[in-house]
Amino acid sequence: MPPTPEGWALPLTYFEDMDVALRTQARAAVDRAMGTLKSQLDNTVSVEAAVAPGAPRAVILDEAEDWGADLIVVGSHGYRAWERFLLGSVSQSVVSHAKCSVEVVRCPHANESRERSMTGERD
Repeated sequence: MPPTPEGWALPLTYFEDMDVALRTQARAAVDRAMGTLKSQLDNTVSVEAAVAPGAPRAVILDEAEDWGADLIVVGSHGYRAWERFLLGSVSQSVVSHAKCSVEVVRCPHANESRERSMTGERD
């Protein structure tokens, strides 16, 4: 989303630069996750990674159907109702529309950290 409603005020390459930056950020996050997974798993487990463009809900559901998945494991930020309303909920949408079982993994400390940051407390 542009930082200003006036599209004419943006540089010509704004959206292309944003796309490159987001893809680079996504690739770095995936590479970190792969490093963590590979360091924790033995050689009997095969792990593959990809950065797929598109809306997360649609990409997850399409990939699961293409693979013939029996289970989708998806993370949840633990947002409250108002935050979910504003930001949407990929995990809720996947749970509602998947043709297979879905496991939602919640971060137990996400809400606590967010509440402390809102009140000015430190971890």
